[in-house]
Amino acid sequence: MALRIYDTRSRMKKNFIPLVEGKVSIYVCGITPYSPSHLGHARQAISFDIITRWFRKLGFQVTYITNFTDIDDKIIKVALEENIDFQEVSKRNIDNYFDVMDKLNVLRADEYSKVTETIPEIIDMISILMNKKHAYIAEDGVYFEIDTAPEKYGQLTGQTLEMVRSGAGGRVGQTGGGKRDHRDFALWKNAKSGEPYWPSPWGNGRPGWHIECSAMSLKHLGETFDIHGGGRDLMFPHHEAEIFQSECCLDRENVVKYWLHNGMINVDGEKMSKSLGNFTTISETFDSVKPLALRYALLNAPYRQPIEFNQSMLEESQMHYNRLLNTYLEAANIATSGVWSKNIFLNSVTERFTQGMNDDFNTRIAFVEVQSVIKKLQELISNGNKEDTISAFLGWLDEFAGDVLGLIPGVDELNTLAEEIDKKRNDISVLVEELLIQRQKAREEKNWEYADEIRDKLNSMNVIVEDSPQGPKWKIED
Repeated sequence: MALRIYDTRSRMKKNFIPLVEGKVSIYVCGITPYSPSHLGHARQAISFDIITRWFRKLGFQVTYITNFTDIDDKIIKVALEENIDFQEVSKRNIDNYFDVMDKLNVLRADEYSKVTETIPEIIDMISILMNKKHAYIAEDGVYFEIDTAPEKYGQLTGQTLEMVRSGAGGRVGQTGGGKRDHRDFALWKNAKSGEPYWPSPWGNGRPGWHIECSAMSLKHLGETFDIHGGGRDLMFPHHEAEIFQSECCLDRENVVKYWLHNGMINVDGEKMSKSLGNFTTISETFDSVKPLALRYALLNAPYRQPIEFNQSMLEESQMHYNRLLNTYLEAANIATSGVWSKNIFLNSVTERFTQGMNDDFNTRIAFVEVQSVIKKLQELISNGNKEDTISAFLGWLDEFAGDVLGLIPGVDELNTLAEEIDKKRNDISVLVEELLIQRQKAREEKNWEYADEIRDKLNSMNVIVEDSPQGPKWKIED
């Protein structure tokens, strides 16, 4: 099955055909670092991390670019409130972003472009738009004039400005400052007293929000590239503004071949966002769930589907992830290698996994196949199967749950986890063995109530008991 992806602009799934055979160019809008990263940022980053991983799995050479909008009204506001330089605000939140994304096993992009490092390219792009009569000077800056290219309006949303104003994140301006039409948007903002600025042909100031990503994507990927991504909340006005700017600047259609947008994280039916005040930072979430269990939770749905965030969702994901990781570690103690060989079961699983991922990166289908491998592997371990068979399953998990889905920790972390489990097992082994003897005696006497009480006590210690013909076996499952 060929890889098919959903293109927001055409509103349909299409076979993916790269601009250059064997290569994929991707630009994804990044964060505005005025506060620590929240779960919405995690959803976006993980979504495009998976997309990038799958392209590489298919053999493509991927160039992945994202950005930091490191100068912005909100950054300036925080800097003024704290009486510090705006770059300090940006830096500490960019550092936070890298810290939490590393813990979530999000692979680093090839380039993290910054607005403050792209000012010359932004000024050049605005100058071209001015010369082509797509932009004009107003008393408070430079604006793009929508009416110079009306055929491009609504290319992603298919809606009017009034229909989508409520979803625009408060960034759609009203007519004022010399703006000719309320639909026009700022390319360059004149400097205000006490704010950072850069010199330009139109006076001291700084870029508007939308022009930044047009300039950065063209700078790093050229006049056409394969994929432009971001959250659904960026479709309007940000990405539609980019279509205006890039295509009018270059006098060409479809600068971007495919537009991809991930679904939002919702809380009580509303999009999680800083502006609505209903967001949870990623670091705060780590207080209640392990980083890769959070990754599991955010991947357990196709990337375009919204996710309803709640505690029960996190707890369930933690449980399933623990099962995956504990089974993996148990197999690693038995396996002789980590390379999977041909196996009727694994071949069938791989085919379904691949079909799911080739259907617009459907991680939900991929997860079902991972869970089936975990279930089968647990059976193999319980039945004392040969080392080479278990090695094959372990190798499959390394390749697909690890390399593709990013759910298997690195070697150092795995060794640490294994040591922790061994220590816990040693600490409680005497007590557990004594309880198992009591439970066996209760079962022989048909005292099922007492036997169940003992099992419940073991479960409260995170001890899982498996009855087998050779007697009860136990393991720790955190």
